[in-house]
Amino acid sequence: MTLEDVTNIEQEAGKLAGKPQETVTSVANVSDQPASSRITQADFEEYYKHFLPFKSIYAWLNHSPLPNLKFGHREFAMEHFNTQYQRYCCFTSSNEFKDAIVKASPSRFEVGAIYNENLKNKIKGQKSANLKPVEKELNFDIDLTDYDDIRTCCAKTDICLKCWKFINLAVNIMDVTLREDFGFENLIWVFSGRRGVHCWVSDPRARVLDESKRRSIIEYVMLKSGKNGSDKLSLRKPYHPLVERALKMCTKSFQEIIMEDQDPWRDDEKAITHLAKTFPDSKLKDALTSKWKAQPGRSSLQKWKDVDELIEKGQYVSSRTIAGLNQDWKREIILSCLYPKLDIEVSRQLNHLLKSPFCIHPKTGNVCVPFDPKDGDFDPLSGPTLQKLFEERSEGRESCLKPYVEIFDRFVQGLNKEELAKRKTENKENLDF
Repeated sequence: MTLEDVTNIEQEAGKLAGKPQETVTSVANVSDQPASSRITQADFEEYYKHFLPFKSIYAWLNHSPLPNLKFGHREFAMEHFNTQYQRYCCFTSSNEFKDAIVKASPSRFEVGAIYNENLKNKIKGQKSANLKPVEKELNFDIDLTDYDDIRTCCAKTDICLKCWKFINLAVNIMDVTLREDFGFENLIWVFSGRRGVHCWVSDPRARVLDESKRRSIIEYVMLKSGKNGSDKLSLRKPYHPLVERALKMCTKSFQEIIMEDQDPWRDDEKAITHLAKTFPDSKLKDALTSKWKAQPGRSSLQKWKDVDELIEKGQYVSSRTIAGLNQDWKREIILSCLYPKLDIEVSRQLNHLLKSPFCIHPKTGNVCVPFDPKDGDFDPLSGPTLQKLFEERSEGRESCLKPYVEIFDRFVQGLNKEELAKRKTENKENLDF
């Protein structure tokens, strides 16, 4: 990351100075309405009967289109309309899986780990000291609420295309990290249906990782300590290749997302807290604070440029190495704003369940569709909804769900092709004696 890479963010200061915030339409705030007034259990039953691709999900979780014992040892959970949460459900076949979901018509169902024993005894209430999870996909969870300290266009459960850029950038960073740094190939990204995304890494060697190895991966990926990476950045020079790559990606988007779309530091108190007080020179901290209090309401980009201007004047700094500190500080600010914010426990815990792809979010009606970042940025506002699917079916039109099922099927076919090759290799080795 060169000096030019960081400082080019400021070149448009004159054009953007005083630029007003645009009015942004959030994803329909239907989430504020009671779910029961919009989506009924009968709607879910209709969806499960006619739309949810059970065979595709079965082939994915079974690691083969043909039955085997692993699927029968897989935990599922259901969240029912009466708010009951039912764990340790298990099924022996694709048909049994579909029949059970259609019959219960839960508001969502979740996928858990493969256990070393059949879960039927657990369902019957029989205790087993030996029952333990032994295999599960490696998951990552990114949620927009973790960006609430920096996004200004929306808050809490509301989203729009502006703040969704945080998610798309995080997905791109994580996707390349998982593929290039760990060599994982079988990844699928899934929209959560509201304000985030989930990643399922299904490579055989990822599924058998124990919790300590999963923790090692999440610690490698995260640049911050604390819950969801909430503490201070921990960066050392020379920067790790992971940091260099992420910094390059984040710097390209920093001006558009932070300076133009969000403009978070137009709020003077936030600017003083997030910018001035974090600068590693006490004299400049005081100078920035005084300037922003004396000239309130200036844009984030103007304040970003103020740092350079005060350094150039010389009398506001106490260190000859301040120019280098300035660039390091800016790099840390860029990464703290835009680097992926992950839920550590979702990735670490073997017994953690996660909502299945193609579920319906009960408060938005959105389908939790898979997507491939190689196809471009995902648009959460234009995806399939329960209402769209029902309208298309009643009018005899092709389902808008079809291209997403095709994305998922390509992923499953690639995974099962690898599984088949692995089994052939193992069988050959067993015959070589």
